Amino acid sequence: MRIVFMGTPAFAVPALERLTEIYEVVAVFTQPDRPSGRGKKLKMSPVKLLAQEKGIPVYQPEKIRRESVETLRELQPDLCVTAAFGQILSQEILDIPRMGTVNVHASLLPRHRGAAPIAWAIWQGDSRIGVTTMMTEKGIDNGDMLLSRAFDRDPALTCGEWTERLSVEGADLLMETLARMENGTCPRTAQDEAEMTYDPMLKKEMGDLSFDETAHSVRDWIHALNPWPCCSVPYADGRMKLLRAEVTEGSGLPGTVLKASAQDGLVIACREGAVRLVEIQQSGGKAMRDVDYLRGHRIEVGQRFGQE
Repeated sequence: MRIVFMGTPAFAVPALERLTEIYEVVAVFTQPDRPSGRGKKLKMSPVKLLAQEKGIPVYQPEKIRRESVETLRELQPDLCVTAAFGQILSQEILDIPRMGTVNVHASLLPRHRGAAPIAWAIWQGDSRIGVTTMMTEKGIDNGDMLLSRAFDRDPALTCGEWTERLSVEGADLLMETLARMENGTCPRTAQDEAEMTYDPMLKKEMGDLSFDETAHSVRDWIHALNPWPCCSVPYADGRMKLLRAEVTEGSGLPGTVLKASAQDGLVIACREGAVRLVEIQQSGGKAMRDVDYLRGHRIEVGQRFGQE
C-alpha cells in the first residue's frame, strides 16, 4: 500500500515511524520551515527531520490545496494519513487517494474538534481523554470515526505529558486501524453532531491566569497550557510562569498566599479551595519546584499573589 503522510509536530512522529516499518511511505507533506528562537533561524518540523532520516521525499507547501494537487496525483497514493498536519484539505485533495484519508485526532470525538484537543480536554476538566482515528472529510474533524482509545485522565499530568503519551497510543491505534481496513473488519461510525464540541486555537493571552476560580479549575488551567503558552501572573518586575499545580486544602481571598516555605511549598487561595504551585518559573530564571524557589526567595503569607 502506497501511503502519503501529512503531519508536522512531535505528536505526528510516532505515527510516521510506525508506518515506515510496514508500509511504503512514498512522500511526506509538512508545514514549511518557520523562524524559531531568539535568532529567528529557520527550524524544520519534527516530521521533516524524521522523513529526511528515512530518506523519504518531503514537500512543504504553504497551502497544499493550492500548490500540491498535481504533485499528490503524480504520487498515486492508495491512502493518505494525517496527524496534526495543520492545514485543511480540499475535496480535490481528498478525492485523490483511492482508499481515502485517515486522520489521527487526539480527542474522543465528537468532543474537542479543532487544533488543540488535548489542552481543551484538560482545561474543561474531562474525566476521560483519548485518541480517535477517523476518515477525513471536507471540514474540521467531522469525518466518520474508525477506532478510539480512552483513558482515565490523570489530573497531575500536563498537556505536554499527555501529548507525548497520546502520540504513541495514536500510532498504535493507526496501525490497528490500517490492518483492519485491509482485512475489511474496521468499523465506521458517523459522528453525533449533537455531541460535537469545537475548540479554538490557543492564544498567548489565554495564559493570563486568575485565581478567582475553583482550585480544580485553576490546576486544570495551568496543566492545559503547559508547555504553551503557559499560565502566568504578574510578579516582581515581570511575570511568574505557573507550570504545575495540585489541589490542596485552604481558603481565603482568591490569590492570597496561604503558605510560602521550603517545607510547605507555595499555596494560594482560590475562589473555592486552594492550589499548591508545585513548579514555577520567574522571569529570566529557570523552572523550579516551589520548595526550591522558596529556599532562596521570600514570599510573604497574606500577600495577594499575582497582583500588579
